[in-house]
Amino acid sequence: MDRMAFNAAVAMNEQTLGRQMSVNELANVTTTGFKRSFEAAMRAVAVDGSGMKSRFQPQTYSEDYISLKPGPVVATGNDLDISLSGSTVLGVTAADGNLAFTRRGDLRVNANGALENGSGILVRSQAGGAITVPPGVRVTIRSDGSVFGTDPAQAANVAPLLIGNLFLRDASQTPLQRREDGLFQVAAAAPGSDITPGPQTPSLTAGALEGSNVNSLSIMVKLMDQSRSFEQQVNLIKESKTCDESGATMMKAS
Repeated sequence: MDRMAFNAAVAMNEQTLGRQMSVNELANVTTTGFKRSFEAAMRAVAVDGSGMKSRFQPQTYSEDYISLKPGPVVATGNDLDISLSGSTVLGVTAADGNLAFTRRGDLRVNANGALENGSGILVRSQAGGAITVPPGVRVTIRSDGSVFGTDPAQAANVAPLLIGNLFLRDASQTPLQRREDGLFQVAAAAPGSDITPGPQTPSLTAGALEGSNVNSLSIMVKLMDQSRSFEQQVNLIKESKTCDESGATMMKAS
């Protein structure tokens, strides 16, 4: 009976990671451009040491690969809002200075004139540096990632000035993992590694934002299932204790 209680306790502990992932996804249902990761699964692992070779215990197995499944797109009419198409990701400069990627497209111009997203992360240009917007210039972004500026004081027939090109990459053939800061990086590669160009042409839709690809109903059902599994393991431990007490009672002298 003690082994049954031990296995139940191990299962409860190993299920913690899955619950954390579910809670994190539920908390980001309304986060712009959030992408969920692959599921955490349980697998049986052989236990080393004394005893039979048939002894196994559950262990959580998780690969935190980013799912680039598109989320709902909402038109905003804001010139700086972009929704990345297909498996396109946007290159940004993380706080540690390394190249990272994101799907968040709520762009803005900060106090220094540099283009950043809603999290305050600097957006990269194809040249590798920041995209600096001259003061008083109206910015428009085209579907290929070209950033143009127009001076409202100039005549209407003056052609817009090219400010820079967004760092866009196709990640359809490149697995991505989540960094500690929530940004994406190339899996099994050194931090700051670039994405090998994929077969699709990176593109975007201006004046719109992509929502989270987390299904709120699905994640709620998953949390309920995980809660019931936790209760089942607790009941196993309680039953193990009851059986041990009954066995001890039978061994007492009458």
